[in-house]
Amino acid sequence: MGNKVLLGCLAAVVVVVLIAGMWAAGSYNKLNATEQAVNAGWAQVENVYQRRADLIPNLVETVKGAANFEKGTLEAVVQARASATQVKLDASSLKDPDAFAKFQKAQDGLSSALSRLLVTVEKYPDLKATQNFRDLQAQLEGTENRISVERGRFNELTQTYNTLRRSFPAVIMANLAGFRERPYFKATEGSDKPPTVKF
Repeated sequence: MGNKVLLGCLAAVVVVVLIAGMWAAGSYNKLNATEQAVNAGWAQVENVYQRRADLIPNLVETVKGAANFEKGTLEAVVQARASATQVKLDASSLKDPDAFAKFQKAQDGLSSALSRLLVTVEKYPDLKATQNFRDLQAQLEGTENRISVERGRFNELTQTYNTLRRSFPAVIMANLAGFRERPYFKATEGSDKPPTVKF
């Protein structure tokens, strides 16, 4: 009788260990899969930012050819591009909110400098009329749209990951295995205020 009880207890322990192991493996695999989706989304964000950075030298060269073009505006774009390309953020650094904020600030600075450049170009009808400038402007506008789309997708993937990471019982495995919360892209400071238009 004593052996049967001992074997029954041992079998119950084995079943509990197997169930716990399957739960742990399932939670880990799901967290890993959603983290990999966030990393893939990040790769797309980097891809479109790189496309924009690659277009800027051609834009600068085209604009340089315009007589009396404001050099300060052009230099601001060149400096913003240099700053944006110096701030690197790989998938493993996405867990650091400060590094992520620094990256976003550099990219937002480049967006702002490009916007100022394109507004300044309005004063130069001859430059606006060139086919090369129009092509570059269209490519940049398309790239800015892609950046917006990819940032939105990245935020959706990050939300899925962060929600899973904070859900019970996955939060237990997340804390044990080092799955940390990921930051989101945020709106540029001041974007909630409408621009002032003067005629």
